Amino acid sequence: MRILHHGAVNGVTGSCHQLDINQGEALSSYLIDCGLFQGAETAGKSSAQQLQIEFDISAIQALIVTHCHIDHVGRIPYLIAAGFDKPIYATKATAALLPLVIEDALKIGVTRDKKLIDAFLLRLESLIRPINYHQWVSLPLVDSTTKQDEVTEVKLKFKPAGHILGSAYVEFDLIGKAKHRVVFSGDLGATYAPLLASPRSPYRADTLVIESTYGDKNHQGRKDRSKLLKQIIEKCVADNGVVLIPAFSIGRTQELLYEFENIIAKNQHNPIWQNIDIIVDSPMAAKFTQKYLEFQALWDSEAKRVVNKGRHPLDFEQLYTIDSHQDHLAVINYLDSRNKPAIVIAASGMCSGGRIMNYLKRFLSEPTADVLFVGYQAQGTPGRDIQNFGPKGGYIMLDDERIDIKAGVHTISGYSAHADQANLINFVKRMHHKPKHIRIVHGDDEAKQALAGKYRQLLPDCEVEIGGQ
Repeated sequence: MRILHHGAVNGVTGSCHQLDINQGEALSSYLIDCGLFQGAETAGKSSAQQLQIEFDISAIQALIVTHCHIDHVGRIPYLIAAGFDKPIYATKATAALLPLVIEDALKIGVTRDKKLIDAFLLRLESLIRPINYHQWVSLPLVDSTTKQDEVTEVKLKFKPAGHILGSAYVEFDLIGKAKHRVVFSGDLGATYAPLLASPRSPYRADTLVIESTYGDKNHQGRKDRSKLLKQIIEKCVADNGVVLIPAFSIGRTQELLYEFENIIAKNQHNPIWQNIDIIVDSPMAAKFTQKYLEFQALWDSEAKRVVNKGRHPLDFEQLYTIDSHQDHLAVINYLDSRNKPAIVIAASGMCSGGRIMNYLKRFLSEPTADVLFVGYQAQGTPGRDIQNFGPKGGYIMLDDERIDIKAGVHTISGYSAHADQANLINFVKRMHHKPKHIRIVHGDDEAKQALAGKYRQLLPDCEVEIGGQ
């Protein structure tokens, strides 16, 4: 067995890992995710270079998708263009979301020709194999009769990761004379996040490849972050200002809607919360929210209880969804001349594109505006620059335009959809059979080093290494 990495080892984007079995004439390889690079990890690369599939795909027997964020699936069109024609395994919810994500990526980065996009989506859908959680599936394997100690069967199982709808960590069983279990974490969700249940540790892992986005930090507790969210919003809109929240269309947007509906329901006599407009300016987010509603069976028990009370946490009276580009521009003009508080949730989550950019250009220089970050901002992204320079009274360049940051800048890390350090440690600690080998990926250097130190303390006999080093 060998594990290679084609992304998410020098940072947190471009996730793409390769599991090799039976090296030699009977080599079988499996890709786990095939994501897009973002932020600092695109430095020095042209757009074409960022998208190229620069590794040999001839031995790849399948692609396994852990979840639908673009940094995990964005290079799939280029993988297929390079000749990949093998099965794509995903959970049923991920399989439903994936064509929507890829369609959007094609429109933004490749073409708006409907015939070409439809043809590609038909091709993509012909390769997708939807799989239930907790179901073992045998993967294609190159036949071999040359060595008695070779792997003769490879099995796959998806387990809930609690990150976004359909997200999973992946268990591989490599079966030969002995059995070796390899676990790829994908992106693990934080505990006590709204809507989705927290991930449970696998019973066993011999080799673990694990993310480390927040390997050096711990999030605020659920009650604390909900209270802080309420306090920040109330402070921000005291001057009838607009609050901009950059958020990923899948996951973060739906969690925020859940939290806002909950605050509104609990503050029936508070005029701020009864009058505030909550605007989701993202056609993609609206489509994904519909999928969240379709897959309510995957919601956690708390969210199901809210629905049973007759409330609608993703579809409530003060929520407005913006679809067309014309309406998007009209909303910006409306907010610029209004005298009423508003919250705008728009993609992209790291301010690296999408409709949030027009809001930032219009409102970053306004003292009555505020920007609230609720998720990780990768190095080299505009979101990270606003976080760093905004509180210092600095400026940012957006599309070659200098914008002085006069808006308030706030961060609530507790709303990250990623597990924090304590979650990542518990993921390993709660395994019955703990790994002998851990490889840490998907994190900045400080986060990976901090998490490695914790794992070495927890498991002195385990080989803990940092991917890419």
